[in-house]
Amino acid sequence: MFEYLIIAVLVLWSALVVFKKVFPKTASSSFLALSNLCQRLGWHRLATWLKPKLVVGCGGGCGCAVDDNNEPKKQETIQAVKWR
Repeated sequence: MFEYLIIAVLVLWSALVVFKKVFPKTASSSFLALSNLCQRLGWHRLATWLKPKLVVGCGGGCGCAVDDNNEPKKQETIQAVKWR
């Protein structure tokens, strides 16, 4: 019976991660609504945990890093392998 509980938790966690990756805007608005509801009910710690993080960087969900600057990256020179 304990195994079923572990499997259910893993499946729910995986579904949550996929939901956040596939629908980022919907997930953000849903978690914000849940956070506001928990705040009104007095569950401040849960509300803080559910509140979505602020979007930094380009905000397009493209995966670009925050510290990206517009400088072109130096390409590494490719050296041939010399067999002896």
